[in-house]
Amino acid sequence: MKIAPDLLERIVDHARRDTSEECCGVVATRDGVAVEVYELENLAHDRRRFEVDGAVLAKLLFELEDRGEELGGIYHSHVMSAPEPSQTDLNFGRDWPGVEWIIVGLQQDEPEVRSWLIEDGDYREVELLTE
Repeated sequence: MKIAPDLLERIVDHARRDTSEECCGVVATRDGVAVEVYELENLAHDRRRFEVDGAVLAKLLFELEDRGEELGGIYHSHVMSAPEPSQTDLNFGRDWPGVEWIIVGLQQDEPEVRSWLIEDGDYREVELLTE
């Protein structure tokens, strides 16, 4: 996915604001290029996992489709661990093949952002291109 620096910074800012729990949201894309970032509420209010309102997410996905956009990425933060998919991420990611998982790690002084594809119970890192 290609993403403008300001959109990526909005994801990182969201992660920095919500250090008491994992932040979460989605990235809308058009032709593999990020066009917007949408913050979502973590209903789990937990530092180790996130949960979103299915109805809110479904409504947003329909709106994206109506605008000719698609779900290109799901982002969240790892407050207490490295920005690599957890078992929870792998379980959830099974239902979203082809969607990048952008994880912001907050363990270090500076946030670390990495992106992954989760497919068939496995994951691989993909390049997150800023333009």
